Amino acid sequence: MSTRGKDILINFKKRWQLLLWLEILLYAFGFGVLVGFVLSSLVWGFCIFTLVLIIASILLKPWEISLGTVSRFADLKIQDLEYSSALLLQKEEALSGLAQLQQEKIRIRLEQSQAKLKPEVKIWRTFLISSFLILSAVIISQLGWVGSNKVSGAGSFKENKISFQAIDSVSNEIKSPQLIDQQLRVTYPPYTNISTITTSKMDMKALKGSRLNWELKFDAKVDSVFMESMGNSYPMKLSGDSYVRNNTLAISGFYNFKFTDTSGNEYSSSLYAIEVFEDKSPEIEVKELDQFSSFEPTDKKSFTFNTSITDDFGIGEAYIIATVSKGTGESVKFREEKLLFEETVKRGSKKLNLSKKIDLDLLKMEAGDELYFYVEALDQKEPNPNKSRSETFFAVITDTTTTSFGVEGTMGADLMPDYFRSQRQLIIDTEKLISQRKQLPKEEFNTTSNDLGFDQKALRLKYGQFMGDEADSGLELNNESESLEENHDEEDPLAAYTHDHDGENEHNLVAKKEDAKVKDNSKNPLSQFVHDHDSAEEATLFTDSLKSKLRQALNLMWDAELQLRMYEPEKSLPFQYKILKLLQEIKNSARIYVHRIGFDPPPIKDEVRLTGKIEEVNNYVKKEEIGEVEKGFFMRQAINKLEILVISNVSVSENDRLIFENAGNELAPVAIKNPGKYLETLQLLKLLSQNKKMKSEDLFKIQQGLLNAIGLVKPKPSKNDIYSSDLDELLLKELELNEQ
Repeated sequence: MSTRGKDILINFKKRWQLLLWLEILLYAFGFGVLVGFVLSSLVWGFCIFTLVLIIASILLKPWEISLGTVSRFADLKIQDLEYSSALLLQKEEALSGLAQLQQEKIRIRLEQSQAKLKPEVKIWRTFLISSFLILSAVIISQLGWVGSNKVSGAGSFKENKISFQAIDSVSNEIKSPQLIDQQLRVTYPPYTNISTITTSKMDMKALKGSRLNWELKFDAKVDSVFMESMGNSYPMKLSGDSYVRNNTLAISGFYNFKFTDTSGNEYSSSLYAIEVFEDKSPEIEVKELDQFSSFEPTDKKSFTFNTSITDDFGIGEAYIIATVSKGTGESVKFREEKLLFEETVKRGSKKLNLSKKIDLDLLKMEAGDELYFYVEALDQKEPNPNKSRSETFFAVITDTTTTSFGVEGTMGADLMPDYFRSQRQLIIDTEKLISQRKQLPKEEFNTTSNDLGFDQKALRLKYGQFMGDEADSGLELNNESESLEENHDEEDPLAAYTHDHDGENEHNLVAKKEDAKVKDNSKNPLSQFVHDHDSAEEATLFTDSLKSKLRQALNLMWDAELQLRMYEPEKSLPFQYKILKLLQEIKNSARIYVHRIGFDPPPIKDEVRLTGKIEEVNNYVKKEEIGEVEKGFFMRQAINKLEILVISNVSVSENDRLIFENAGNELAPVAIKNPGKYLETLQLLKLLSQNKKMKSEDLFKIQQGLLNAIGLVKPKPSKNDIYSSDLDELLLKELELNEQ
């Protein structure tokens, strides 16, 4: 009976060991794949796999898991076993009667609780770590962060070997020199920190300013070797037993090699492309900062923001340009400062996360001053680094005492009248009235409060005109005294001056307005189908943001007026402060900032000022005729020559070779942008310019490629000068009459 309990422990032991071996293999496989991809070597990957396998096996020791270990583990995990699971490992005959009863009891409990036995192996954690290592290897390989500077292997020379063809017919008995080695070394500028790339592949994509070095080695002596590029021919120098040429990369283009053997026979290679890419400017991203920040004079005038700067070959410098504006009008003054970030800028880093805390008090800013700042970054490009800057951010300390107005950039004149500043006077008068409450008689106090309410109403009506409100939005100013007399005997003396949203007659008032609207619409049957642009809500001089703020101010004016009419100026004062703040924001939001460009006008000579003498002032007239250069002039000539060659099958003359060569120079810039479409045409055109015999099919390919490169011809309208005599005109008139 105890055999079944022992089998449970044996199976658990095997499962525990299997999971440990699986954990070891996952670790070894993950690290092996990572190193193999990083070093681009299967051998190194296998070596690391074996090394990690051995180390992990020594640390985890799966072979040390025995039945005794399993028994002790089961006693710790299952309390019902009463630390007696070791009895299951002994033979039943060797136990006493009491021990046999205990063995049977433990077996039954183990069978019931065997689901609780789980090996202490974190296989999921190991699987995630291994997956992360493999994913990192794939990402590193795809991004080309490593392995890009490796010297090409020996087998790559056969795959990328330059193929030379004889330009003129050469006897088969003559053995042409063969290329036995070719190398192209690309040395990036020092600031990129990229090591030299050596390859046998002649097509290359490199950074502008890189140094290129070609080396060609032949198995026999040759007379001369040239490199031809964009219509120019450059001789290659003999250094040891190899021909070399150095060049600094400036523009994209195509090139080929050409050599002459000791017998005078010329050989030319295929075309190869070099693509140049520019060093990009740094990218700046300012985080956690609004473009416009406003502070009250009593606020804590400081803010913090983070900046992320990235560059492809390393950041050289990063800082903040801050401009403080003081004063208004013609007396405005600017002070520019260069601020550094809290962290030190590590030169050469490809990504930086910087932060900055700007304290306006440390910049000696006062109420009404404005701060304009932006982040500027430079890379390490030599000799002139690339520079980029972020957008401009604004920080303003509000000044409610200023009365200056800045005209918006889209407005041609200052349309705001003087009474836009009278709300401050209302606040001053209201505060004065509150301070004199105990000294003034009640009747005089109420009269003064009511007069202030009238002034508030007048201001509201004037502002309402700029919102497009008509006279029905409030009482007419001229009828104020009449309204007071008419409503003097009513039950509520303030009914005529309150904007009663919650009154009992609200429904009736709405109904009356609707009836009036229907009545007005009845005069014009198309009114309900017309989009009225001249409505009170749309007829405004302001944008939507200013319009909404002004509407808020008008609504608050109702409440301020109500409290003044009810002889409670203390309750009206908070509304008046809110109104003043909104009006100040409306005026300040129209201000614009123009960065000073540093123009210093020439000094004025006092001796000639206001004299009106202009003898030294001469008129300057410049005439220039810019003629449009015909696109593809030589390509058009080459198309005509190809047509003749196809029809007559004549040989290529020296003049024709020159035309084909110039046509190839015109086609080269087009082929750089689209090499897959025009590279074959350029190659065939190169062979044709070297007086190489070609088939009719190849000539058609060249012609078709040139036609595609030229594209459609732009129409050139011009006057058609055709001579016509009086007799011709009479004949045409007679023909027109006969047709009718």
